[in-house]
Amino acid sequence: MLHFTLNNGLEVPAVGFGTYKASRESMELAIEAGYRYFDTASFYGNEGMLGEALRKSGIAREKFMIASKLWKADLGYTSTLEALNRTLEALGTSYVDVYLIHWPRPDLSREDWKELDRESWRAMEEMYSAGKIRALGLSNFLPYHAENIMSCCEVKPSVAQMEFHPGYTQTFALEYYRERKIQVQAWSPTARGRVLDDVLLQELAGKYSVSAVKICLAFCVNEGVMPLPKASSIERLRENLDAMNLTLEPEDMMRLENMPPLGWGGEHPDRERVKI
Repeated sequence: MLHFTLNNGLEVPAVGFGTYKASRESMELAIEAGYRYFDTASFYGNEGMLGEALRKSGIAREKFMIASKLWKADLGYTSTLEALNRTLEALGTSYVDVYLIHWPRPDLSREDWKELDRESWRAMEEMYSAGKIRALGLSNFLPYHAENIMSCCEVKPSVAQMEFHPGYTQTFALEYYRERKIQVQAWSPTARGRVLDDVLLQELAGKYSVSAVKICLAFCVNEGVMPLPKASSIERLRENLDAMNLTLEPEDMMRLENMPPLGWGGEHPDRERVKI
């Protein structure tokens, strides 16, 4: 299985499973299909469900990688420590492999978000040193949000999660993280289906004899980005995981990179959410 190596030496699979709104059954099917990296968050309300599915598999904990996220209402030093302990209890594990700050701001009215982020990061660094977290990360942080952490951190972020898919590649943020050897992960790597009917994706799906979904995921992997798709059937789960083995021709990658803007989900860390 193809892996990416984080800047602290930890290896992660090139494709993970996103659990947002995922059912217990789909989690169990993902395990059966061969997924070993599972992305959850306290906000999803399914950490306990994921922990149960992993234990039910009978596969040793160390064979899995679990990522979870600190919700924006829990930003701050003490609340971060408490939130992580709740996450560990819900998952039924003594550590998470990756722990990320979910959003940089508690809400748009708070002017003290930079201090809150730094305090949360300090707490996360302590838990990293204590072995409760194996890698630290950021989610939905634009470069200037990340700079607030980078300017004072003792432990560098290893992962940056953001919306990324054909039609919405956030090129400046992608290059910022690449230059700092921070692994980018793609949430919504298929734009929740909004891009799948695009003429280019349909053309390439025909060319490679695969689904448009698989083209989106292979695009991510070929860019060095780790996608976090989800699916509910064993066939689609296996197809998604196999996207790491599909190499797109350089010209096709360039065409995908230069698609017109398409499929943005409507969420931005510094703006009110736009309903799409």
